[in-house]
Amino acid sequence: MNKEPNLLLALTVIAVSVLILSVGILGLKVAPQIPLLFSTAIVALVALYLGYSWKEIQDSIIKGINIGLPSILILMVVGTVIGTWILSGTVQTMIYYGLNLLSPKIFLVATVLICGIVSLATGSSWTTVGTVGVALIGIAQSLDIPLSITTGAIVSGAFFGDKMSPLSDTTNLAPAVAESTLFEHIKHMFYTVTPSLIISLILYWVIGAKYTTGIIDANKINLILNNLDKSFYISPVLLIPPILVVFLAIQKCPALPTLLLATLLGGIFGMVFQGASLTEVINVMHYGYQSQSGVEFIDKLLTRGGLHNMLWSVSLILISLSFGGVLDKTKVLKVILKKISTMVKSQGNLVLVTVLTCLGVNVLLADQYLSIILPGKMYANAYKKLNLHPKNLSRVLEDSGTLFNAIVPWGLSGAFIANTLNVTVLEYLPYSFLCLITPIISIIYAYTGFTMEKVNK
Repeated sequence: MNKEPNLLLALTVIAVSVLILSVGILGLKVAPQIPLLFSTAIVALVALYLGYSWKEIQDSIIKGINIGLPSILILMVVGTVIGTWILSGTVQTMIYYGLNLLSPKIFLVATVLICGIVSLATGSSWTTVGTVGVALIGIAQSLDIPLSITTGAIVSGAFFGDKMSPLSDTTNLAPAVAESTLFEHIKHMFYTVTPSLIISLILYWVIGAKYTTGIIDANKINLILNNLDKSFYISPVLLIPPILVVFLAIQKCPALPTLLLATLLGGIFGMVFQGASLTEVINVMHYGYQSQSGVEFIDKLLTRGGLHNMLWSVSLILISLSFGGVLDKTKVLKVILKKISTMVKSQGNLVLVTVLTCLGVNVLLADQYLSIILPGKMYANAYKKLNLHPKNLSRVLEDSGTLFNAIVPWGLSGAFIANTLNVTVLEYLPYSFLCLITPIISIIYAYTGFTMEKVNK
């Protein structure tokens, strides 16, 4: 018969798992996959000790992976989009016009706003990162702006738009779990996200002030512009694929077919405008684009994309979800969360614990959806006991659950961003200001009582 772990065993399992991950990733500086694999094996041994059969453990792994399959499919297709959009000249066109329009001083602020608008329109931070984000990384390289800072700005903008868009899956999930309504939830998030965005923009403006036109190598930019102009057909018509993606997202078309259409259009444009063959299109979809311009900087800039190059992230996500599936089966988190919920008595402490739980679930289960669902279910009654309106809970879940996933190295979003933009999570984490500031503002509001609305009886 299966038994529930006691609190001591549950805490020990979590502590050992966190220790393995910390030693591997921070201490030994190795990729997260193997430390996560060891952690999964330890939790599986605990499950056997608790009386679960191997078949039940295996089923829990499959169940965990099933949760992330849609994200994995999108991840692989984004790889093909990036490859074909470079082959077609779409990314180069965005870089070309971007270099002519964006000055270094306003670049980081503009990056946040551009990504925010695209993400707000599409409801997808991943689509924004995989399309506009790739082009902005190219512009940053040309302007000698550090990629870690640029990626932080891309993440801040993309996840701001994702949080505030009624088209976003997490923005719909949070109020559903908390038993609030969608537009109540979005309106309530303005109180935390608006000051967070303003502070972030000020910080990016201050950092961006260091990168003035006086210290930029004009010859390098001219070399890039001339090389792009010579090597590729550059035209506004090549902006049709990204415009189409935004339009279809606004029309609420599903992400996967939209991205497949974007890949197909990129391949067609590659053949029509850049003279690529069908074989080249298929190879680029699989292995990514390999730039051979002879200019080292440009080759490094444009050699990216392809389904094959996304497999590192896929392996990480598969192992992360396997770990989460076994951990969920043992009820380790359930035992800990149940104990915590009985100890929380004040409004401020309740929100603080919710934020920390969302962070913990992201670290342990790697999934942003579970980081909304589990704390939402576990703490709903605690919010009701304190007579807090459900929209307070839905706001806290999004302020922390959604945003933390982008700054966890093995989180679904973190792994995707790192692999797509070739910048590690630990490199861009300190500059992801919106993801770091918003949860803090949420906690401050809870302790001060500002915007914490009560239920009208």
